[in-house]
Amino acid sequence: MKTKRTREAKRSGRSVQLRYLLAAVIISTGVALCVVGFRLTGPEAPPRPPASVADIPADPAPNPQQALPASVPKQIRIPSIKVDAPIAPVNVQPDGTLEVPPLSRVDEAGWYRGGPTPGENGRSVLVGHVDSKKEPGVFYSLGALRPGRRIEIAREDGTTAAFRVDGVRRVSKDRFPSDSVYGDEGTPELRLVTCGGNFDRKRGHYDDNVIVYASLIQNAENGGKPPSTPH
Repeated sequence: MKTKRTREAKRSGRSVQLRYLLAAVIISTGVALCVVGFRLTGPEAPPRPPASVADIPADPAPNPQQALPASVPKQIRIPSIKVDAPIAPVNVQPDGTLEVPPLSRVDEAGWYRGGPTPGENGRSVLVGHVDSKKEPGVFYSLGALRPGRRIEIAREDGTTAAFRVDGVRRVSKDRFPSDSVYGDEGTPELRLVTCGGNFDRKRGHYDDNVIVYASLIQNAENGGKPPSTPH
């Protein structure tokens, strides 16, 4: 049985080489995230964030007093864009791409299990489809998010980690900012990644990625039990 200390030691002992590998992997995940598209043009196209934004501030040093203990994420809620979806762990596949939920479950987000859990120090990464040939995906409206909006992650231990959106970026897939998306350093942060921009019919995927940057809200709400649902 693995103890919490064992898991932490394993995480802190990951090599720099692995982190560089993951940085390279995410550059190619756009194809894996959105291998098909349906809402290509017109009023039903996915919302777009600004083409460019100011640089995201550098990460502050980790703070154990602010961070939550490790706990696997189970559900993501983003009230402002009406997201309430399950989360499944995903891995790096043998071909070097990041695994995502299958297109039969486009309403599900994937948490990269090689990184921190939401609420731990470092950047927790969630990925999801923008759409399929049949329906919008879990992160279809991600481009509509703006700074200050709230994201909640319900965790396996029964607690909820609440994050505030710091910024939203739309970037070309060949310029993916890996250094600001992955990593164990810094205070607790969250990254949401999907596809966006123009849809390339010949290549069968979107040209860009949409990335949401969010940080843990430092107040008494975090680590608490989620509110009960009224009957």
